[in-house]
Amino acid sequence: MKIVKLIVFYLLGIVAILCVSVFPQYFSTRGMPDTTGYFQQLFSFLVEFLNPNQWLYTVFGSKGEFPIFEVLWEPFIYSMQILLGALGLGFFFAFWLALGATFLPKIVLNLVKRVLDFLESVPDLIIAALLQMLAIYLLKVSGIHVFRVASYTEKVYFAPILTLSILPMVSMFKILLLMIEEELLKVYVVFLKSKGISAFGILMKHVLKNIMPISFHHMKLIIWGALSSQFIIERIFNIHGLTYYLLESFTPMTIAFTLILIFTPFYFFFQLFELWLKEENALIHRLSGKGTWKKWKFQRVKSLVSIIKEWKIPSIRPWATAVSITRLFAQHMKNWKFALGCLFFIITISYSLIYSGTTDNHVNQVRLLYEEDGVTLIGKAPFPPPEPFLFGSDSLGFSIFDQLVIGAKYTLFFALLIAFLRVFTGLLFGTIYAFRLKPHTQLWVGRMVDSIHFLPLSLIAYILLAPILLPTMQGFSYAFTERILLEILILTILVVPLTTVLLGKEIKVVLENEFISSAKVLGGNGFHIFWRHVFPHIGPRLTILFGQQFIQVLLVFIHLGVFNFFFGGTLMTFGMDADPPRSMTYEWSGLIGQIGRTGLASGRYWYLWTMVAFMVSIFAMQFIIQGVKEVQQMKVGVLYKLPKKKKRHHKCRDTSSTNQVQHITKDRFIRKKSS
Repeated sequence: MKIVKLIVFYLLGIVAILCVSVFPQYFSTRGMPDTTGYFQQLFSFLVEFLNPNQWLYTVFGSKGEFPIFEVLWEPFIYSMQILLGALGLGFFFAFWLALGATFLPKIVLNLVKRVLDFLESVPDLIIAALLQMLAIYLLKVSGIHVFRVASYTEKVYFAPILTLSILPMVSMFKILLLMIEEELLKVYVVFLKSKGISAFGILMKHVLKNIMPISFHHMKLIIWGALSSQFIIERIFNIHGLTYYLLESFTPMTIAFTLILIFTPFYFFFQLFELWLKEENALIHRLSGKGTWKKWKFQRVKSLVSIIKEWKIPSIRPWATAVSITRLFAQHMKNWKFALGCLFFIITISYSLIYSGTTDNHVNQVRLLYEEDGVTLIGKAPFPPPEPFLFGSDSLGFSIFDQLVIGAKYTLFFALLIAFLRVFTGLLFGTIYAFRLKPHTQLWVGRMVDSIHFLPLSLIAYILLAPILLPTMQGFSYAFTERILLEILILTILVVPLTTVLLGKEIKVVLENEFISSAKVLGGNGFHIFWRHVFPHIGPRLTILFGQQFIQVLLVFIHLGVFNFFFGGTLMTFGMDADPPRSMTYEWSGLIGQIGRTGLASGRYWYLWTMVAFMVSIFAMQFIIQGVKEVQQMKVGVLYKLPKKKKRHHKCRDTSSTNQVQHITKDRFIRKKSS
């Protein structure tokens, strides 16, 4: 029965891939006189897909047709060698570094954690670019050819594997370190220490054994991120892997087989491993067993009207809710990390709006720079800083500083908006998932959504956005507003299933508490329980999830920018003397494409200002996340903040004066608080 379920979910994943594969063709043909509807095109493609004779690899403008497996199999093996090599290298170092960091002093360990936070904020593109610059610099200075920075006639392995392994190593290192610290606080560790077992023996024989199943689940998210990063790494290092052949033949058949080749091995590996761990039976037994969940589960939804009637949504008081949110925000602003992160976004977006309003989005441009006499030519674009522009210029002579300022409102605001929509929609459907679906249905939904982890997010976004953001010689297929709305919708929907299941499980954990049972006994309906009891508990988690989604959206912007997919559309000129593609809105990924084309190998170091802007934004969001965590830990008592001692200076003429200064000590503060 388990094998049958495994195959059924695999076939459902294949069907989803086939549905996605038709979207580029549908979007690109929309509006043409002979266009057909999406479902008609999907049905035609399904008929073609079921015929093995139609499994052909074709390139637009070429008459040649080749069996698709013969073309894609070797690039697939090449891409998997790089990916598996990077994951193996990253996980190997993460494992041993986590073991070694466990025995470090607390001061050194805190420093290691700060370094990990920094490395996790560095985009994979900048790591690849800096690695290329390092190799070229060493070659020029010492004449030593350390490694090849691009693939031409021979395959390159070292540079892409090293670049791709850094982020998985950092992520797994942080996860292992956190779980080891939590496991060492448990009671059985104290018991083992009392028996004289060494710390190393406890770590190797007991702690690692307990954290490995949980680490296995985190590997899915890490591999999901690595798959998206590989999509960019192959482009930067000119690797002729799956990405290269996908872009050469962007047909529904090639898209479908590319995604199926990526999806199949990871799906069966993780699903078979989960069957071996017997986690499915444990989950079913816990959800359907006799307990609080079974006792207090809500009735199944019969219609949307019944939901609205039962939950009494109109009883919400908007003014009171706004006041509560304002007070909560003011409370968090007392944390300097949260305040610093929020002020960055507020000041940056506001300055961008003011600058755009006063200059009408004007960007200074200098293609040729002359001396003061107006005759002697100094140079041509691109120009390094500080002349004629503070941050230098791009290849067309446009000021990078002006583009960063004007594009800040588009990059940051819409990234915040997409992250908010992901969390809000996920919370909406996650509430229905936790309150309304039966345990068996929840299990099926979770297993279906789990398959999304095996498809690279950036690759799916590329497939869906290609016919929307890129113009043809006849112009764009969609208006400017339509392009923005479609991109927001696509980037939101791609992650909503994952946030739905994630938040649904968070809500279920809260519903199993005893105070939920008491609220149900006192007559609280579903909406009251959610709004008054569940939401305050998951509120900090929502903020953290919002920050994580914001960072992920910025990374997707960077990845799409490498392929000249810019927010709002890409301006392109055609012909022999065509200018490089640039962004219509000057959003920050518009300069990423130039980094992707040159890889900074040409020495244009000032292009890194764009990456610095992305990194500072990620740091600011990490500050907000850390601030929320600290405020929450202060509430529950994990962190303790001693009031500052007030110093008072009194000029007393008489030493026997009764004016005595009372200092607040830690003991007095605790006694006063408890009374």
